[in-house]
Amino acid sequence: MVVSLDSELDKQTVTKAYARWAPVYDVVFGAVFERGRRAAIEAAERIGGRILEVGVGTGISLPEYSRANRICGVDISEPMLRKARERVAAHDMTNVEGLWVMDAERLAFPDESFDVVVAQYVVTTVPNPEATLDEFARVLKPGGEIVLVSRVGAEAGLRRALEKWFAPAARNLGWRTEFSWRRYTDWADRADGISLAERRAMPPLGHFALIRFVKRGKSPAQQGSWPRLRAAS
Repeated sequence: MVVSLDSELDKQTVTKAYARWAPVYDVVFGAVFERGRRAAIEAAERIGGRILEVGVGTGISLPEYSRANRICGVDISEPMLRKARERVAAHDMTNVEGLWVMDAERLAFPDESFDVVVAQYVVTTVPNPEATLDEFARVLKPGGEIVLVSRVGAEAGLRRALEKWFAPAARNLGWRTEFSWRRYTDWADRADGISLAERRAMPPLGHFALIRFVKRGKSPAQQGSWPRLRAAS
């Protein structure tokens, strides 16, 4: 299932929304999403190595990663990334390989570039979630993991009704309220070599979940040089 909204228009809405969020994002969402961020980082660091964080935003997660890992970050919002670059400089995070403005649906990295792909509160904010997940799988090494903290919509009841009612306003803020668990499982069933490893409820109020997918193949604990960023066209 793919959303029927015009992708370019929706992308513009998201970009504008997160430009507005940039100055206040950490204050508004920092504490609310802290447990989800920590859970995602802990899951990523069980694999370790070269980690891509998609939707890195203001870089609020970056200081929490072990310096033993190499971190790349991408986001569609330049104002958010300016905050992230300031944070990297302030903390002298030499393990951060780079931060780039990039569309999550068209990642400018070679295949099998990363041991882990992390996306926190991202999948339900992009125009085409399934195409975005396809890109995560493409740039992930065999044996690596996709680690999401993401919204899971209610299947029925009052919360389902409230999500449907709030959906138009939420879209203007840059996210979706309605996003069924079946969309994640249908994608995994279709994707080549991808298996669901974990689903765990996350606060606030169980609206979100930690979701881990594994790409079947050899372990990503590989030595040697890493592929470098391909120049964006």
